[in-house]
Amino acid sequence: MKHLFSRLIDRTGTLVPFTRPLLLAALLAPSVGAAQNEPTFDPTAWHLPDEALLGFVEIPEGPFAMGSDPRVDRMAFANERWSNFMRQGNVNLPMFYIQRYEVTTAQYRAFANATGYLADPQSLAQADIYPAAFVSWTDALAYARWLQSELASSSQTPATIRQLLNEGWKITLASEAQWEKAARGTEGNIFPWGNQPDASKANINSAASDPVGDQGCSDCAYGLADMSGNLFEWTRSPYQPYPYTSEDDRDNLMEDALWVIRGGSFNDQINNARAAVRGAADPGARRNFIGFRLVLSPE
Repeated sequence: MKHLFSRLIDRTGTLVPFTRPLLLAALLAPSVGAAQNEPTFDPTAWHLPDEALLGFVEIPEGPFAMGSDPRVDRMAFANERWSNFMRQGNVNLPMFYIQRYEVTTAQYRAFANATGYLADPQSLAQADIYPAAFVSWTDALAYARWLQSELASSSQTPATIRQLLNEGWKITLASEAQWEKAARGTEGNIFPWGNQPDASKANINSAASDPVGDQGCSDCAYGLADMSGNLFEWTRSPYQPYPYTSEDDRDNLMEDALWVIRGGSFNDQINNARAAVRGAADPGARRNFIGFRLVLSPE
């Protein structure tokens, strides 16, 4: 029996563990999945995916079970429990859209070049198709604000996206509830593809990130890529104990908060690639295992 940790990074960059004894699954081999339907991106449209909605995928309105029931998920950490009285909670979310892929180096570089934003040089160093890493929480929000401004004013923007922006929707980071629903769907899956560990469907236990969408996962919820492994992803939620409410994303933000990161990364084991795993980091942290994706959201 070993102790494995959900990531919690403080303002000094120190890893603070959530500890729980775990029995390791036998499926912890390095990821070997091949790419399927290699994604294509349009360099004339902010390097976003060459899709009808620029890679934004609809997540329907409705409830889902948030958190972990250790009777079902033997790898669950204590901070995934809803309360002392409930293992999981039902959260009802309005419809939103989330990006199919993690934000790429090319997309983030387009923002830095257009605005003169002082990005970490390491975040721009990888090839275009790789996920942008070494991006802080504030960097990610700066990119989101820029992309929203670009989409709101461009004739290239799909009509659906332009209409929603005109109605007051925002392009931003996902709340951790939005992120978890998008990752696990409404069936309560432990992983984006189902309930069984499968290291062939996520870039985990490896030395570096893969190009976005490189890991084949036809069973993953909503057709999203890399919701497990590759890079941890920033959310807009401050790290607070469950139960989750949307008000948690607006209260006490002037305090020295840590911000939730989700999904596990390339150098994690399978237990940290579960859909309910909750890590956190200082908003200024720039690490090779943290990236982000955005939502188009009414909240």
